[in-house]
Amino acid sequence: MRRPAPRTLRGQLTAGLVTLLALACLAVGITTALALRGFLVGRLDEQLAASGGRFAASLEHESEPDADNRSDTRGQAEETFGARLLNGVVTEAAVVDDTAARPLVLTAGDRRTLRDILVDERAHSVHLSASPGRYRVMAVRGDDGDVLITGLPLRPVEETVHRLVAVEAVLFGVALVATGIAGALWVRVSLRPLRLVTARAAEVAGLPLASGEIAMPGPLPDTDPRTEVSQVGRAVNHMLGHVEDALVRRQAGEERLRHFAADASHELRTPVANIRGHAELALRQRGPVPAEVRHALERISGESRRMTRLVDDLLLLARLDAGRPLEHEPVDLTLLILNATDDARAAGPRHHWFLDLPEEPVTVVGDAHRLQQAIGNLLANARTHTPPGTEVTVTLASGPGEVRVDVRDNGPGIPEELQAEVFGRFVRADHARSRSTGSTGLGLAIVRAVVTAHGGTVAVTSRPGRTDFRLTLPA
Repeated sequence: MRRPAPRTLRGQLTAGLVTLLALACLAVGITTALALRGFLVGRLDEQLAASGGRFAASLEHESEPDADNRSDTRGQAEETFGARLLNGVVTEAAVVDDTAARPLVLTAGDRRTLRDILVDERAHSVHLSASPGRYRVMAVRGDDGDVLITGLPLRPVEETVHRLVAVEAVLFGVALVATGIAGALWVRVSLRPLRLVTARAAEVAGLPLASGEIAMPGPLPDTDPRTEVSQVGRAVNHMLGHVEDALVRRQAGEERLRHFAADASHELRTPVANIRGHAELALRQRGPVPAEVRHALERISGESRRMTRLVDDLLLLARLDAGRPLEHEPVDLTLLILNATDDARAAGPRHHWFLDLPEEPVTVVGDAHRLQQAIGNLLANARTHTPPGTEVTVTLASGPGEVRVDVRDNGPGIPEELQAEVFGRFVRADHARSRSTGSTGLGLAIVRAVVTAHGGTVAVTSRPGRTDFRLTLPA
């Protein structure tokens, strides 16, 4: 299984540091091992050159009874190899064992190896099966026209190199572990300003920047401007300053617009009511009234009623935007849905209305009047924007810590491009039909404002043949 690479910057820097050190240790280890081996092999070559084939030359007299003519092992290291070749044939071969020469029985391969050694008074590395191990050998011409081969074992050299490699492996391993720990701590300390930048960015990202007055966090501490992390921190501080200024300007604009809407709506209520009253009074006058005048008065009365609803909706939204406190009392949501559905059935008798309610009453804490207005707006929206014969189902369910109200219909659905802004103000799917039915385009905006004021959420999912508005409130 492949081990995943570190994803954090701290992990990558630490891993990179340890990797570079490991490569450096590997290069140092290989270089020192090769240098030591070359040095020791050079010493062996010097010993071979100094011996001059003395041990190999003495092997030709090994069989003579004269003690003075026996093999000369004086000054020869243990396991020193000697061989004599005459006309390409190995006549004698022995190895120094303690202080005596021990004859060797060479294999055919060993004889071929010895025969192929060049007589150039230079050292060569060979492997002999009769004497296990590698040898460093040198061939010289003898006085009798023969070839004298002397060899020294490479085993001490290899053991020394292996011991050096083992020591280096332990030392380098300890150095890598220590460097990894120290490097991680050093990188952690070095990246502390960057962690502050990340924390501050996460704090800003968690703020409700979409609406309301926002208290921006303070600026990041200014450190050494020559470092990249400090430059990022200064850029973040600059960006936060621009964001805070933009939020202040937006909040001020929203406050002015909110006050204007509230003031204008409040001031319009009286003249609109007067217009409506005069129109109704004129319609109640005795005596004949021309048809054109009656029609005009009826239109004035209808439009004044629609304007009254619009003014009331604007005032409600302004109060909710201003954070006016709502009532907090137990509300029987089951009874509220029953009443709202009865009202919707009376207003839309050509629709089919269904209820799916639990056996036990469901109670929440909130403002009963505003909650009934929100649910009534959802039912009115389903009645207004679906054709006669549409089935509308209202479902009430309670779960852990929440209560859900679903208003579902099998109408034509909401266009996909409109679903993202369906809870906005003055949003209409069909402008002509909405105005003809008296819609102000604020119904769903009021639903969202009321539900948000109660700490809940509202969402919509729609496709042709199924539209579902889900209203979620805390239990």
